[in-house]
Amino acid sequence: MKILGIVAETHDSGVALLRDGIPLFVLEEERLNRSKRTSKFPKLGLAALADRLCLDIADVDVITTPWNLASLRRTALALLAGRFPLSLCLLLPGAHPAQRNEIMFLNRSLAGGLRRCLGARAKLPPIVNVGHHDAHAAMFFVSPFEEALVLVMDGYGDDAATSAYIGRGNRLERRWSTDMLNSLGLVYTFVTEHLGFAGFGDEGKVMALAACGGDTYLQRFREVISPVADGSFRVNMDYFSYPAFGQLRPLRHKFATMFGPARARHEPITDQHRDLAFALQTVTEEIVLHVVRGLLKRHPERDLCLSGGVALNCVANAKVLEHTDVRRLWVPPCASDTGAPLGSALWHYHQSLGHRRGFALRHPFYGLAYGDDDVERALRAAGLRHRRLTEAALLRRVAQDLADGKIVGWFQGRFEIGPRALGNRSILADPRRAEMRQVLNDKVKRREPFRPFAPAVLLERAGEFFELDQPEPFMTLAPRVRTDRRQAIAAAVHVDGTARVQTVARADNPRYYDLIEEFGRLTGVPVLLNTSFNRREPIVARPEEAIACFLRSGFDVLVLGDFYVNDRGTEQVGGAAPAERSFAPALASKPAP
Repeated sequence: MKILGIVAETHDSGVALLRDGIPLFVLEEERLNRSKRTSKFPKLGLAALADRLCLDIADVDVITTPWNLASLRRTALALLAGRFPLSLCLLLPGAHPAQRNEIMFLNRSLAGGLRRCLGARAKLPPIVNVGHHDAHAAMFFVSPFEEALVLVMDGYGDDAATSAYIGRGNRLERRWSTDMLNSLGLVYTFVTEHLGFAGFGDEGKVMALAACGGDTYLQRFREVISPVADGSFRVNMDYFSYPAFGQLRPLRHKFATMFGPARARHEPITDQHRDLAFALQTVTEEIVLHVVRGLLKRHPERDLCLSGGVALNCVANAKVLEHTDVRRLWVPPCASDTGAPLGSALWHYHQSLGHRRGFALRHPFYGLAYGDDDVERALRAAGLRHRRLTEAALLRRVAQDLADGKIVGWFQGRFEIGPRALGNRSILADPRRAEMRQVLNDKVKRREPFRPFAPAVLLERAGEFFELDQPEPFMTLAPRVRTDRRQAIAAAVHVDGTARVQTVARADNPRYYDLIEEFGRLTGVPVLLNTSFNRREPIVARPEEAIACFLRSGFDVLVLGDFYVNDRGTEQVGGAAPAERSFAPALASKPAP
């Protein structure tokens, strides 16, 4: 059975293809059209599925979407109209029985986009609308847990901003939720914008900045969001103008009076901004811990799945493991809306159709791969001198380069799902050199100096360096670095003594594991510094994008599969220089997926 999950009407558009409960591809459209957090219809993702799998829409049994627009509209209207009682809410546009008309409108819009891509006469399968939080929660079905608490926290869903489920086998049951505007995620996004960063995208920057701040505003910010005795929390609406949501200023004047004026993007970051970030992050951690503890009191499960955009807050996640009775914590690599197409397909397959589980998500590599011919063609077009090495020679050479202080662009196999590079589209460096963090920020990434880089460590050796006793393959936890090992990996340690760690198992990524192991053999430190292979753009997908990034960035070595480049000679073999070209995905070649 083939289920196609699709997001086309909101940010993070993309597609996911599920066959008999197993994901074949999860493709974020931004990787292909090169527009960050794009909301464009995922025509390139659909074209890639057709190309790589010779997939015809007639082969698809069901299309799923992770939004129920009717529910979302009904909830929003009810809230903005003053939280009418249910009997009156039912009279609002979009409510039942008119709900069916809204769903039909959403599905007709989706069907129209599909026919524009596939042809006007394409016969489409049924379209099923899955609740947004249900789609996030459905990542439980590919977790390592047979039973677990499932907590979804994001900006907003169809009818809630935070939801809790109990997952058992192939069933999920929602047990609790907050209303849509009582939202920890929206507060984080609005304050991110107040601090001069992009909302719905730059929250991770604020999480990093928080470690540089102090507690000036902490007590005041506890008035903005406060815990409630029943294990919930309350957003103080005196600070927010939610009817203006979607406009430039969703914060009331009172917020600026209490926490200072908004920062323009070009303005320098001051102690005021650092301290506000600290208050936001600290209170976020407190609320997440409060909610988790409340759930643990009501339910006996000690394994926890987190999903939704707030679940990308790896510092808060680590605090959950450290300060609650949670035994094991699992966060998918695509916890944000990048994973919603996959989640909607999983919900329909398991929850709606009742199929048993038989698959666990052990690695994130469900993007596209490019074959040797694609790589060599791109290198020749760029005029780059290159060598093709055996795997053993390649690993020795690259490990030695890293040990010598060189920075390596590492491009292998299928690209990752989710917002973080996890070993197939990574820029790698030596974590032992404290200055490497500044070199990467200034010379390669050209980004804010307070942002940290992530260590990738062999799974078996993780406990030697980090206060961590579970696998963490998706870089969703930031535990403390052990005090006696901080000097050994100085470039990987954030100012608060934490690190956003990735544990690497040989079974999940053999070549990446072997590279770290070889570096460890040379240096005694089985850890590499890892950052995403990009520079102010989506993570690279194709060889041409990796080459373009190499040519305009300051790293030393480029590795594309078996091909090794350490020379920037760029005499052209026809066409413009890669740094100047726009690379739309070439879908004619068909390397193995």
